[in-house]
Amino acid sequence: MHRNITIKVPEEVARWARRKAADEDTSLSRMVGGLLEREMKRNQDYWKAYRRWAKLGAVPGADASRRARREEVYGARR
Repeated sequence: MHRNITIKVPEEVARWARRKAADEDTSLSRMVGGLLEREMKRNQDYWKAYRRWAKLGAVPGADASRRARREEVYGARR
């Protein structure tokens, strides 16, 4: 089911969006709907990947407490 929504944008944005939709041979409504749908899916994919990463836990052999200090890597600068 599709829902109608009303949005307000500056006139300059509206002109650009109408031209962009025409260039893509689609309606402004369909173009904005597609943008919103892609953003929603991108956001969902990010959080799905984040949850998978969070479940991984510590990486064997990786210990940030033993990393080199900045001074050891770059030397003393004056």
